[in-house]
Amino acid sequence: MKIATILGSPRRNGNTAKVLSRFEALVTPGHEVDRVNVASHKVNGCLGCGKCRENRDEPGCVQKDDALPIFKRMMQADAIVYAAPLYCWDFPAQMKALIDRHFCLVKGYDTPDYKSFLEGKRVALLVTCDGPIEDNADVIQIVFDRVSDYGKCRTVGKYIVPSCTAPGAVDSKGAEVARRMAADIAGR
Repeated sequence: MKIATILGSPRRNGNTAKVLSRFEALVTPGHEVDRVNVASHKVNGCLGCGKCRENRDEPGCVQKDDALPIFKRMMQADAIVYAAPLYCWDFPAQMKALIDRHFCLVKGYDTPDYKSFLEGKRVALLVTCDGPIEDNADVIQIVFDRVSDYGKCRTVGKYIVPSCTAPGAVDSKGAEVARRMAADIAGR
């Protein structure tokens, strides 16, 4: 299985990256992992121009940034893990721009010709956050569910690591979440 991991944190070596790396190490034997560090790419926000709707056979976008190459990597994967720290109850700006650009991955929404270039992909959400899950990491999960439904994806799970206030705070909690993710996504 090919697994694309999308790291949406502006901190390349932060808590989210630590948990994601543990997951990747667990699934690498027997599976191919392709990590995209969104902060290392130029991804502009969606212009809302609708030009991507003109061609049903490809995602397409008038912007010449890194979003389409990232989407191609995601389209080649069997499973996608969206990994991000919680910022103001949602995705950080780097990941939010990529999420908004998912608009071009769907054609004919709400019509009989509705299709998605991510249709059938297994997807998961990994979130690290400063506080508790309740009344804190609820909005990001709703956004993820809606993006997954819009893309006709199959949600494998949502994995939240709460109370990550310092780099050491993620160690035991993050290891357990990484093990659960690996078991759910790759059967490890």
